[in-house]
Amino acid sequence: MSRRIKRTQTRSDRPTDRRKGERPKAEAVRSAPAKRDSPKREASKRPESDRPRRERLGGEREAASRSEFGRGKARPPRAERDERRETFEPRGKRVAAGKPVRFGAERAERKPVAAPPPQKAEPETPLLPTKVQTVVVTADENNMRVDRFLEARFPGLSFSHIQRIVRKGELRVDGKRADSKDRLEEGQTVRIPPLKLDAPKERAGLSEAERKTLESLKAMTLYEDDDVLVLNKPVGLAVQGGSGMTRHIDQMLEVMRDAKGQKPRLVHRIDRETSGCLLIAKTRFAATHLTGAFRSRSARKIYWALVAGVPKPKQGRISTYLAKDEGEDDTIMRVAAHGDEGASHAVTYYAVVEASANKLAWVSLKPVTGRTHQLRAHMAHIGHPIVGDPKYFNIENWALPGGLQNRLHLLARRIVIPHPRGGVIDATAPLPPHMLQSWNLLGLEHDRFDPIENAPEE
Repeated sequence: MSRRIKRTQTRSDRPTDRRKGERPKAEAVRSAPAKRDSPKREASKRPESDRPRRERLGGEREAASRSEFGRGKARPPRAERDERRETFEPRGKRVAAGKPVRFGAERAERKPVAAPPPQKAEPETPLLPTKVQTVVVTADENNMRVDRFLEARFPGLSFSHIQRIVRKGELRVDGKRADSKDRLEEGQTVRIPPLKLDAPKERAGLSEAERKTLESLKAMTLYEDDDVLVLNKPVGLAVQGGSGMTRHIDQMLEVMRDAKGQKPRLVHRIDRETSGCLLIAKTRFAATHLTGAFRSRSARKIYWALVAGVPKPKQGRISTYLAKDEGEDDTIMRVAAHGDEGASHAVTYYAVVEASANKLAWVSLKPVTGRTHQLRAHMAHIGHPIVGDPKYFNIENWALPGGLQNRLHLLARRIVIPHPRGGVIDATAPLPPHMLQSWNLLGLEHDRFDPIENAPEE
């Protein structure tokens, strides 16, 4: 310990270098430390120039606070401040009392701005609770999935709610648990637990454009009941939309949605440039049965066409395979061989109803299958393309007789199909204007007997 003290004292006795910022030479160690003044008293003893700027400014502020006219006037007590707030006078009165004017005297006194009225919060849509229900699957709901069944029965029911009650086993079909993908059968009983449904939305009235669309559909109607609708589709109106199409039959049917939100469904299609009978199902039940009738070939369709030349024999059967040729602009069907990729079998019966000077013939057609462009491709295949066909008319140097319009002369004349509720639907479409004009010019009698009636169904 003594060695450390001596070494320390020796270091303190060394001469210091003021240029390097070392401390001054220490004095001899005293036996008792001298009593030091407080930092404030030491600072007051130092010259003004040696005092730090912060201390000088602090002193000035303190002096100003003690001054009667200084800006740093001492803050009054809280009670006095509250009293001043209560006795506050408007700016105009202070000016009249002789206080300095900050703004021009001609400036008008500011008027208080009225606060905007509070906006009423929109009431939340209440949920409508239901009780336990037991319902029976109807014919229209036959073969419907469980989740689709609930959506149709309860339009205000959310998808997540449906999945939750099915997952928890709260929904029962004939007393058993069911999955959302299970199919229901007519006559089954479904137990539905209490549900929380959104309040039904009020259906807005039809707009002017929608009313016109509905009137157009009514003008096209050939037959209608609660399940089925048969339209006379005009030339140039597509059945379904495509690129660049904004108006078509499927889009027009939106105005016919019922209270449950169901829209009539297309059952089959005809070409855009073909006019005539178009069958539409108004209910899911009807759509299932009508689609099945087409699939089982229980539906009978008859077409009328005006073709180039007179087919021989006058009645016959055309059976080929057809395949699509996908072009850059459009699709064309070509006759293919059995086994070709994408080839489908197509069968058509034809019968000549009446001829005109061996140059034109009125032909009745009965397709057994329903391939794309089947009738047009088949008539071109036997060398008698349909007049006005821009895709399949393949006769060179053939001149259209005067007075006839160069438009597709093809009409979906008649459709006969079993009704979903029993009985038969039999609808007939009239000739479109351009075909009626051609019939009149050629002297063809459109009320003649149609020999295609005797054609076989297969």
